[in-house]
Amino acid sequence: MDANNDYNSVTKLFYRPIEAAIRWCNLVAFEAQILESISDRVDLLPTTLPQWPCLYTSTEKILDAIRNNELRYGAFGKSVAPGTPIDINILTVRHSDLKQWMAQYWPDQRPAFLFGTTPDVGSIRYETYLALQADRDALQIQLKASDATLRTLTNELTAAGLDRENLRSLIESQKQLTDQSKASFLNVIGALINTLLGSSESGRKYSIFDSQASIVNSITAHYSGVVGLSKRSLDEKFAAGRRSLSQAKQ
Repeated sequence: MDANNDYNSVTKLFYRPIEAAIRWCNLVAFEAQILESISDRVDLLPTTLPQWPCLYTSTEKILDAIRNNELRYGAFGKSVAPGTPIDINILTVRHSDLKQWMAQYWPDQRPAFLFGTTPDVGSIRYETYLALQADRDALQIQLKASDATLRTLTNELTAAGLDRENLRSLIESQKQLTDQSKASFLNVIGALINTLLGSSESGRKYSIFDSQASIVNSITAHYSGVVGLSKRSLDEKFAAGRRSLSQAKQ
């Protein structure tokens, strides 16, 4: 007998419906016990082996496909014409026919005995490919929007005379801030926030940001993990800056 069709093989040239169901449910280790328990009586599965409901369900799916001419079948591995009556005890389905049927009618099911353990890239359905492509396109749009927001924020900071290099220099030169230096620093922050959120006399907004929260969200989105630029830290510094500026103007 061909080694691939050995009784104990996981993958064979053809299977009885119950044998295919055992492999579908990943119960090959219990195959001998299962076959001995039901003695070819598939109808006994729900009561005899209730701990494995998948067995009965999977067997019924295969038999239903055979009855409705969705799955080619035969006897002892030899295919017969659709509608040919076959005793269930000798009824078989070929490995290749079973794989084709499952790929078409149960695309989310990919048992290893049919498809192996390595994903079959060539078998990805066209609908799945389109969904993945749409997700990729949406991600690219989001990345472009994020880049545009970052460029806008950088331009706004540069226009206010407070680009990143100036801010870095200011911080490095103020290792030990005096009270006056701290107040000056907070006033700069407050002025920057008010400018970004302000409008000209004609009503034209100075920036794309409409609230302090939107500025914080943009910064944290582009500088995640940077020390001093967490949402909590920015909220505290911005609020303190605006308070300091308000007091200085009184």
